[in-house]
Amino acid sequence: MTAPNAPAAAGRPPLRIVLCDDERMVRTALRVILEAEDDLEVVGEAATGAQAVPLVRSLAPDVVLMDVRMPEIDGIRATEQILATMADPPRIVVVTTFENDAYVYGALRAGAAGFLLKRADPDELIGAVRLVARGDSLLYPAAVRSLAAAHTAASVPAAAPWVARLTGREADVLRLMATGLSNHEMSEHLGVGPQTVKTHVASVLAKTGARDRTQAVIAAYEGGFMKNG
Repeated sequence: MTAPNAPAAAGRPPLRIVLCDDERMVRTALRVILEAEDDLEVVGEAATGAQAVPLVRSLAPDVVLMDVRMPEIDGIRATEQILATMADPPRIVVVTTFENDAYVYGALRAGAAGFLLKRADPDELIGAVRLVARGDSLLYPAAVRSLAAAHTAASVPAAAPWVARLTGREADVLRLMATGLSNHEMSEHLGVGPQTVKTHVASVLAKTGARDRTQAVIAAYEGGFMKNG
């Protein structure tokens, strides 16, 4: 398995990134860190959510780093609009100061591939960009569990209809997804081939109606699966 912070193979074009943050110093710091890597290129910056949406549509980057708290349109609405209006949308990582921010949960529900704390070190930032660009989700299981618990605390969610449609193996895969395991790690844990895991993951996404693994894990909590399954 390729390490999360491993650069792209030689000869491939660099990953194209758009930075969305209302603080210029933050955008500058992110640009300096990212562009020190040969396989990463910052192609645009936006200071508000209203600027971010048309900019991302026009540039069609591979990855967007999206601040969740911005003027005019926040990161949640910007994420929703980008994903709803682009046929092949980029992977969006929300960037936040606090991991328990309600905005983070909203952005993950909207379809962001994961979140990153602003205090993350450079290697973690670079690894996160490469990870989501490969199609993986940037999951922090404990944080997602805490966020989900906070948003379902008012009542124990009844099991969603899709829960009963999961096969036993798909249920196993979803539980492992919620712990943050990659396909390769799930393959080793379950003793099945990587392609078999990939097939089960695709089926879980279809049955939960999720865009990606992050949304599937959120659906698992909100749909009562993680409490009843």
